[in-house]
Amino acid sequence: MSTQRQSKNRIVVGVDGSNSSSAALEWAGRQAEVTGSVLELVTAWEWPTTYGAPFTFTPEWNPAADAELVIQSAVKEVREAHRDIEIRTTVQEGHPAPVLVKASQGADLLVVGCRGHGEFVGMLLGSVSEHCVTHAKCPVLVLRGGR
Repeated sequence: MSTQRQSKNRIVVGVDGSNSSSAALEWAGRQAEVTGSVLELVTAWEWPTTYGAPFTFTPEWNPAADAELVIQSAVKEVREAHRDIEIRTTVQEGHPAPVLVKASQGADLLVVGCRGHGEFVGMLLGSVSEHCVTHAKCPVLVLRGGR
């Protein structure tokens, strides 16, 4: 008899509040339910950078708090559709691409939308999803579509 504890499979999904990430979350929630996997929702935030012109922030602006609101909204969304799955969340400072690659370590699957809130509207594959496909430590599903 083995005394090692069997760990659950883990599906990581990138969440940024975009329609594309919402579609990825919906797909990942169904997959976690079917496979009995833990669903880990990951979002990242960073202070904006500018080159040349100064950028001012209002004192009450808090990107970390905004990221928490995004992830809590995503948890509510997936929990309503999939009540029995285990959900974990990660909110981390940094650019989304390396944060998601780091989260992919030890995961069974990384799910991302094809594009999020980036500047290049109309691209079929965003820079974050492209980075994940080429650098993740597990298989990656880039979900094309959205609402």
